[in-house]
Amino acid sequence: MVRWRSGIVSSVRRQWRGAVELEVATDDGPLKALAYPELTGAPEPGDRVLLNVGAQVMGLGTGGYALVVALPDRLPPDPAGDGTSRDAGHLVKARYTPLQAIRLGVDEEASPHREVMAAAETLEDMPVVAADLHSALPAVLAGIHADRPDAKVAYVMTDGGALPAWFSRTLDGLRDHLAGTVTTGQAFGGDLEASTVHTGLLAARHVLHADVAIVAQGPGNLGTGTTWGFSGVALGEAVNAIVALGGRPVGSLRISDGDARPRHRGLSHHSLTAYGKVALVPADLPVPDDLAADLAKEVTDALAPLATLHRIVEVATHGLDAALLESPVKLSTMGRGLAEDHAYFVSAAVAGRHAASLLAV
Repeated sequence: MVRWRSGIVSSVRRQWRGAVELEVATDDGPLKALAYPELTGAPEPGDRVLLNVGAQVMGLGTGGYALVVALPDRLPPDPAGDGTSRDAGHLVKARYTPLQAIRLGVDEEASPHREVMAAAETLEDMPVVAADLHSALPAVLAGIHADRPDAKVAYVMTDGGALPAWFSRTLDGLRDHLAGTVTTGQAFGGDLEASTVHTGLLAARHVLHADVAIVAQGPGNLGTGTTWGFSGVALGEAVNAIVALGGRPVGSLRISDGDARPRHRGLSHHSLTAYGKVALVPADLPVPDDLAADLAKEVTDALAPLATLHRIVEVATHGLDAALLESPVKLSTMGRGLAEDHAYFVSAAVAGRHAASLLAV
């Protein structure tokens, strides 16, 4: 259920593409809140705001934010047009929620890309890296650009985590390093909108003209600690989609030497489930060549059952530490940086390096 609060905006703390961070005075004291101006309008100091504080109260992974639902005393104007035309799009995302967003789909009739998308049938052997967590995105990108700095890379965002792409400060920081972002399924706010991962991948190739794509959920990961109860199972479905469309899937393995939870130390059960039980077609699974001996043995043993379907590829890591340190955004997963979880970020980077190696010279 929604936990509601009402408050007055005290100040604008900071903003990035698509989002504004606020301090809001409430009866419970000051709260840090986040607004998406395309949904609510742009809040200003003195505005009254309605807030959803449920995740914040429960300490869930929203970055500690209350979320602005509306500016009830200063509603934004309707979009241009008579309100009935589909020229601005009719792709409804976050469907049948109070804040459903109506977007222009990359392949619908009013889209300038309609003709291209109608003809698109294959990824033309494009390498696609599939990753479990949003935090892998900058590391995979660093691995690609370490060897192929001119490669055009598109991000295809699934709806397993945050639905608005605007939530991600990582994406804001990578804007100049990506060909663009395609939000798929219920996710929205990308440079292009797609209804499925399949159309999102085709848009990455044929509209953004990407050489390589990266598929991962937005920030946040739903997990219950059970075998099947995590949003990253969609990783395996992405592998199936990549192959169905004639792409070359590369699976980024979630390997950790810093996660205190046994199910995620070494090779995470998320990777074992997604690649071992959900993916039905082969993918390349790159492994760093310089993991510590005990970690390397643990990972090798865990990967043995997956080798009956997938191709396990050992990839050199020389130069990747420097590439990761030069990332334009801060590397962080569950609050751990490169030094605290080196294996995690290097494992994502070797997936990027391997995808780069699949590109024609």
